Formats: sequence, structure tokens, C-alpha cells
Amino acid sequence: MGFGLPPALLGLLVVPLLAAGYVLQLRRSRRSAVRYPHVALLRAVAPAGSRWRRHIPAGLLLAAVSVLAVGAGRPELTTTVPVARTSIILALDVSRSMCATDVEPNRLTVAQEAASRFVAEQPRGTRIGIVAFSGSAQLVVPPTGDTGALQDAIAALTTSRGTAIGSAVLAGIDAIAEINPRVAPVGDVAAAGELPAGGGTERAVPDGTATVADIVVLLTDGANTRGVEPLDAAEEAVARGVRVYTIGFGTTSPAGLSCTTEQLGGDVFDEFGGFGGGFGGGGGFGGGGRRRFLVIDEPTLQGVAERTGGAYYRAESAEQLLEVFEELPRDVQQQREQREITAWFALAGAVLLGTALTLAPRLSPGG
Repeated sequence: MGFGLPPALLGLLVVPLLAAGYVLQLRRSRRSAVRYPHVALLRAVAPAGSRWRRHIPAGLLLAAVSVLAVGAGRPELTTTVPVARTSIILALDVSRSMCATDVEPNRLTVAQEAASRFVAEQPRGTRIGIVAFSGSAQLVVPPTGDTGALQDAIAALTTSRGTAIGSAVLAGIDAIAEINPRVAPVGDVAAAGELPAGGGTERAVPDGTATVADIVVLLTDGANTRGVEPLDAAEEAVARGVRVYTIGFGTTSPAGLSCTTEQLGGDVFDEFGGFGGGFGGGGGFGGGGRRRFLVIDEPTLQGVAERTGGAYYRAESAEQLLEVFEELPRDVQQQREQREITAWFALAGAVLLGTALTLAPRLSPGG
């Protein structure tokens, strides 16, 4: 326990002075009893219990003064508490490669189920926002505690071409900035696909050292193919004290692609030319120097997490992904906090003082 105003504790010096004054008063009373023998006789025949009970009010008074003096020092208690003000932005990859069936029934379905369960298990007060990204990033649901709206949005996610990981990080930062004044917005950078000269950090936290409780959790199964580079976006998060937790999802084994009608986006007709040909997405198949969409860019995801103070997780199955989501709350929902408990001491002091004043007339020798 600490104190916000230590000098006020000098008030405790009054307690021994009051105790000494009380003892002196008792001695004077004894002298008076010697002068008046009948008083001494009455005290001698009084029950032993009544003798010590008459000191209870004085003891309570001393205790009240002690407690109030400690309260004047503004005591603070260090406790581990849930961060009810936390906002978590779930940035979910909806590139066409999320239709891969190496994780049954497909990656997107498993990711949706894990994200929905994560939302349902968060403690009250936690706000969650949803960012969906493929060729660009879009805030689907601003940070909210409405579990139903979040789960409906997750269930309605559809796929599209491309993978804009950097833009998703920036969109997550902007979502946090809307509800946390300590976080400066990135602006239209995510939509434009490039950072301004100097990285845009002139609008961020000046010293880049502040850390906020809000985080971005980014899940992807591939590599960045469009927009801002993820490591450049990570610097924007670092400047604002926002941590990014990254999840690489999917196996390294080639697999067919199959999404439900609901999961296929509106551009599927353009992409297939009337459902003919193969899927693209997440960078497309290998060739022309482009990355294969089934390969997760783990070095970049690790770099984003490490630079921002987050963590990188790897999941190759539904069970592993659920385990990853179960670990996330322990990382961000608890923190040590100094809480002033002056009110407790004031209340206790008032109760002790009131009890002393109530008992004093009843327990006095003449009471």
C-alpha cells in the first residue's frame, strides 16, 4: 500500500498524545477516589467487567483518529484489475484464399467460429470492433459491447481478392482513435494505400512512449499484396502506443478452395468470368514474382507484433486457433493499477467515532 499525501500521516502523532492525556485523566480520577473513600468503595464492589468496558469509548476514539489520519494520507492499493475500458479490434482476413479447405470446412468458417466465440467470452465492458480486409480494409463494426451485432457481422463476412495487411493495421488504429482521445487517427492513409512523407507520425503521440490498453488482433492466412507495407503500418501503431497481436492461420499443405454462397463476395463473377477458371486472391497463384497465396509471411507478422509490443501466434487447425483466441484475454484484460481507498478509511473512521460517542454515556462510571 502506498500514499498519495505522505506528510498527512504526521497526524498519527496526535494518537499517542491523546492516549497519554487519557491515562493522566485516569490517574487524577484515582486521586479523587482516595480523597472520597465512598467513591473508591463503590468502584471496588463494581463488577470487574464494567471496569474495562468503560475504556471502550476511549479506545474507539483513538482508533477513529488513527484511521482518519491514515485516510488523510490518501492511501492507495495496488491491485490487478480487469481493464473494462479495453477496446479490441479484430482485423480478419477475408481474401479469397480463406476459402482453402486445408482446415475443414474452410479457413474462413473456422476463423468466424473462433472469432464469434472470442466475442461471446469477453468480460462486460470490453468493446470490440471488426475490421475486414482483402484488397482493402474496412471497419465493419465500430468498437461496441453489443455482442449480437458483432456476431452477426462476423457471420456475414464475404471474401474478395487481395490481402492488405498494412491497411488493416491502420484501419484498426483509426477505429481505436474514434473512442480513445489518447490515440491520434491515421486519417485516410488506409484508403489511399500509402503513408505520407515522414510516416505520418507528426499526428501521433509526440514521444511515442505512451501505451494504451486498446489493441489490434490481426488474423491472416497469407502475405501483404496491396497497400501499405505492414512494417510501415506497425510504426504508426508504435507511435501511438497501440499493440498489434498477429495470427498466422492455415497449413502449408496445398488444398482446394471452397466457400459457401454466402461467403463468396460480389466480385466472384468478375474473377471467374462466370465461375470459370480458378480462384485468385491473397496474392494469387505463384508466377510473375508474386507470392503464393497459401504461404503465410511469418517474418512480417512476427515483425509487426514485436515492434508494437504484441505477440505472434501460429495456428494450423480449428483447435489451435481456439487456443490462440483463449490466450488473448489474459494478455490484455488484466493490469496492475493504483486505486485510492481514502473513502474506505473515512467510512471506517466515521463508524468508529460514531460508536465511541454512542457508547460513552452508557459505559461511563455514572452512566
